Amino acid sequence: MALPFLEAMTPVFGQTKVQRPMRMFCICNNLSMIPEYFFPTEGSGRDYVLSPYLELIKEHRADFTVFSGVSHPGVVGGHPTQPSFLTAAPGPNSPSFRNSISIDQVAAEHIGSAVRYPVLALGVNAAGSSISFTASGVAIPSEDRPSALFAELFLQGSQDEVAEQLRRVDEGRSILDTVNREARRMESRISTRDRERMDQYFTSVRDLEQRFRASREWMLKPKPAVSAQPPKDVESAADFLEKTQLMFDMTRLAFESDSTRVTTLLLNSATTPTVNIQGKPLKDSYHNLSHHGQSPEKLDQLKQIEDGQMKALGKLMAGLKAVPEGDGHMLDRTMILFGSNMGSASKHTSDNMPILLAGGGFKHGQHLAFDQHNNYPLPNLYVSMLRRMGVETDRFSTSTGTMKGLEVRV
Repeated sequence: MALPFLEAMTPVFGQTKVQRPMRMFCICNNLSMIPEYFFPTEGSGRDYVLSPYLELIKEHRADFTVFSGVSHPGVVGGHPTQPSFLTAAPGPNSPSFRNSISIDQVAAEHIGSAVRYPVLALGVNAAGSSISFTASGVAIPSEDRPSALFAELFLQGSQDEVAEQLRRVDEGRSILDTVNREARRMESRISTRDRERMDQYFTSVRDLEQRFRASREWMLKPKPAVSAQPPKDVESAADFLEKTQLMFDMTRLAFESDSTRVTTLLLNSATTPTVNIQGKPLKDSYHNLSHHGQSPEKLDQLKQIEDGQMKALGKLMAGLKAVPEGDGHMLDRTMILFGSNMGSASKHTSDNMPILLAGGGFKHGQHLAFDQHNNYPLPNLYVSMLRRMGVETDRFSTSTGTMKGLEVRV
């Protein structure tokens, strides 16, 4: 295991209280969850009755909140809504759609160079697809190989390898300096509109320069020491649940070592073939099962897959709660967002999205039930999450404020 975040790692002056980091882990299954098994059908607030899926994580009831009747305003449709899961950018089905920044990237900008990797974009059967997007709406390719992630986080390269990495960083900064000088020469000859574009360009340049500088500094620092052996990649896409659990474990390890504080994970169910349950393949492919048409046989198979995901989520919460941190445990300082860009994959709808938030120091143990026909804006939850990350903001995308009914523990 990697060394956990220790009080000794933070300089203490006099009686200054140690500021432990807040973390964010955003998980999206792009084929949703069976609504009648995910959402509580009886009660709201703290007196709700656990649904079949929530029953699988009942030991953590006090550590999570489940939401119903929420969605992203202006985000409608089926599979094309995936890029908007963490951005809430309206109109993903429009030919002129341009995505915006995702909440993980906003949090990463706030964290800056405090950690080696401000954000990690991960995937299961993702083939590079991602739910993480830059300020210009460009997707950050996901890493879906645990072995490569482990090497990036914990394996120190040789002196020659480190020197080569430093050379590439310095070369990148040199090229950037040259382009910057050429752009400055043009400034006096351009129109007002072009000058606005140049201002955006220079802002991006400054951001890149800061990242290059931080990258160089971190390359000169040793990576966290670990005693665990590098994980073996699960080769078969059918071992979807095993791959999911492995990425959950890797994220926990990254958080424990304070290598990163923000992670996204795309569970790309849409490209997953038949799923192995306890070593045996189901009859139908995952995507086909999501279009179940209320077939009892398909629903039974689909429930087995989704049961496995909920159990893995429960293990993730248990693992974080097992790590002491201050007066509590790591889950107190780790927000886990679990949900989907679609409310019903069978109907290709994007309202009534299945959303669960665990940890992060909120007053959990409740079902926040909103109008099923006139949904409450999910971006409000993102504002609340960003504020827990220390981002001073009252807005994100189409939000109208913070999440109603979700309070922070004192």
